[in-house]
Amino acid sequence: MNRAIRWYDYITINIYYLGISTLSQTLTPLVLPLLVQKFVGEAQKGTSLGTIRLWGLMVALLVQALMGILSDRSPLRWGRRRPFILAGTLGDLVFIAAIGFSATMSEMNGYWFLFAAYLLLQVASNTAHAAQQGFIPDLIPEHQRGRFSSIKAVFEVPLPVILVSFAVAPFIKAGNMWGGLVLAAGVLVAAMLITMLTREDPLQLALPKLDWTPFLRLALMTGLFTIIILAMGEAVKLAGLAANTITSITGVLVVMGAAGLAAMAIAVALGVWISVRISVGAAAGTHRSFTWWVVNRLAFLVGIFNLSTFAVYFLQARLGFSQDQAAGPAAQLMMVVGVFVLIFALLSGWLADRFGHKRVVAVSCGVAALGTLVTILGTDLGIIFVGGGLIGAAAGLFYTANWALGTELVPKEEAGRYLGISNLAGAGAGAVGAYIGGPIADYFTARVPDVPGLGYVLLFAIYGVMFLLALLALARVYKLTPKLV
Repeated sequence: MNRAIRWYDYITINIYYLGISTLSQTLTPLVLPLLVQKFVGEAQKGTSLGTIRLWGLMVALLVQALMGILSDRSPLRWGRRRPFILAGTLGDLVFIAAIGFSATMSEMNGYWFLFAAYLLLQVASNTAHAAQQGFIPDLIPEHQRGRFSSIKAVFEVPLPVILVSFAVAPFIKAGNMWGGLVLAAGVLVAAMLITMLTREDPLQLALPKLDWTPFLRLALMTGLFTIIILAMGEAVKLAGLAANTITSITGVLVVMGAAGLAAMAIAVALGVWISVRISVGAAAGTHRSFTWWVVNRLAFLVGIFNLSTFAVYFLQARLGFSQDQAAGPAAQLMMVVGVFVLIFALLSGWLADRFGHKRVVAVSCGVAALGTLVTILGTDLGIIFVGGGLIGAAAGLFYTANWALGTELVPKEEAGRYLGISNLAGAGAGAVGAYIGGPIADYFTARVPDVPGLGYVLLFAIYGVMFLLALLALARVYKLTPKLV
């Protein structure tokens, strides 16, 4: 930025995160689960939601990487990033309307229309998101990026969660899906218009010929990771066929729980190993702690992301809410989680400096597992909120301390190349937990219909154990230098 930074730059450069996060918090925990349930019914809702999440996240990952490359090199006169943000937002409006229209449809026609609209929405949304991520590196000096990043964090997590809980969720709870979507779209458009006030200078330098190698590597990693997830999903379905021969419900719980946990653990470990090998080659052997750091990150995020994804279904089954009634409590639960994420994200920097990054990450894994246990055992909404608060606190600690730990492990001269693998971990977490976990919940809906929620209790328990597996992976990260003061 070729001028002094003004107070409003903190807003114009970051506010678009409020728009895209409000849309995401409206769709993922509320709109998608309810529409999928409407189209496919109780018996297949977990599997069908997992399928949408898998393909949506993989498309998002690839589009975000591609559009990041293209916006880096954009020669347009009114800036590198803003044209992509405008185009992506306009596309979002079209596909948000398509998702709203799908609510008027029924059965599998509605499901496949929703599936296509959601994938196209991911293309448009990540076109804008990729460009938005370039603002701080483009415009802000290094010594001020921390302050801008903290404002980014506020717009990205707690504000949209609170906004959705108080403003969007009441529409959806009342059965007014269009009202909720229009409000979320309005926030997105308002954020985009304010973002257009950001001052960008056109790209002046002549760039070298585009090197497609990093994107091709990412595409290969994404393809192989997707194949692994699909294979593990099939393995869980085969375990269900084998469990049909078991008459004891306890035995079935053990078999399906072990199968689901093993499938997720294998997908995480094998997916990370392949990703690191493709990205850094033989050098992976000399950076084993980095590989285990990625395993730790992915295993933890499998739990965090998917507890949110299936929150509506869990509350319906556990507390007896109807399809529409669960939207309000689910949004309130997400608000509790978001507030605790914010509070402990702010505290985690000081705690990491005091006790060391690895110790804070270890504590976050344990607290997340405890929070999941409290949520599972909760028989009323208040206890479940306590569990959600613990999970939010753990997430706040983890996000800051885990990333800081990762930056210590990578070679400084190749930090971008190594840390880029974490993007696959983020997208892969939602895909692993939803695609593999959905069929487990559906299996118990069909097998034990007189015990509502048994499948989702088991599924949440698996996510809780994933936090403990993340803790085991952390033990293999050996670069440990706590700073005690």
